[in-house]
Amino acid sequence: MFQSFIVMFRESLEAALIIGIIFSYLKKAGITKAKPYIYLGIAAGIAGSIIGAWAFESIAGSFSGLYEQIFEGITMLIGALLLTSLILWIMNKGIRTIKRKVALETSKKNYYGLFFLVFVSILREGIESVIFLNAASYAYSRGNLAGAVAGFFTAMVLGYLIFIGFLKLDLRKFFSWVNIIFILFAAGLIANAVHELQEAGWIPILIEHVWDINPPVISQGVFPLFHEKGYAGSMAAGLLGYDGNPSLLVVIAYILYLAVAVSLWQVIKKKRKIMN
Repeated sequence: MFQSFIVMFRESLEAALIIGIIFSYLKKAGITKAKPYIYLGIAAGIAGSIIGAWAFESIAGSFSGLYEQIFEGITMLIGALLLTSLILWIMNKGIRTIKRKVALETSKKNYYGLFFLVFVSILREGIESVIFLNAASYAYSRGNLAGAVAGFFTAMVLGYLIFIGFLKLDLRKFFSWVNIIFILFAAGLIANAVHELQEAGWIPILIEHVWDINPPVISQGVFPLFHEKGYAGSMAAGLLGYDGNPSLLVVIAYILYLAVAVSLWQVIKKKRKIMN
C-alpha cells in the first residue's frame, strides 16, 4: 500500500502544482480567456490516461505463464527507469521549465499551446502512474488500489492548500525527501525485475541464495515479523526492496543501481550549485 500511495501522491501532486502554477500566472496577468483551454486540457489528459490504463491492462491480461513473468519483469524495469528519469528531470529542470513555458505561451496569446501543455502534463503523469502502479502491483501486491486512491486525494488536498497560500512549503526540500524514497523504491523494482527474469530463464541464477535469513513460517498464513510476508519484512520490502534470500545478481543489480542513481544525483546537485 505504501508504494502505491507514494507513487500516486508524487505524480498527482506534480500535476496539481503544474495546474496551480498556470492558474496563478493567468490570475496575476488578468487573463481569463485561457481558462476554458486549461479545463479542456485537464479533461483530455484524464481521458487519455484512462484510455492508456485500459490499453495497458488489456495487454497485460493477454499474457500468462512464462510470458507473464517476462512482461512483469520488463514492466518493473521500465517503471524503475521512468522513476529515475523523473527524479533527475525534476532536479535538473523541474517547475522552472513549466513557468517559462507558460510565460512564453501567454505572451504570444497562444492558448492552444496552454491546452497542449496541460494535456501533455496530465497525460504524462497519468501514463507514468499506470506503469508505476502496475510495476508495484507485480512486486508488492497488497493494498495497491487503496494506496493509490489515498495518495491521489492527499495530493489534491495538499496541492490546493499550496495554491491558495494556506500552506507554505519548501518544494525543493520536500521533493528531495520524496525522491530519496523513489530511488529506494526503484532499486526494489530493479531487484524484483531481475528475480522475475531469472525465474523466466532470461537471466542466469549463478548463486541462488547469497544468504537466507527468512525465518521459518510458524503456521499457514502466519509469518514471523521479519519474514518477507511478515509485517516488518513486507514494509522493508516495499520501501527498501528487502529480500530475505536474494540471488547474487539481485544483490549486484540493487547495489549497482543505487550507486549509479546516487552518483547522478550528486552530479546534478553540483551542476545546479554552479549555475546558481
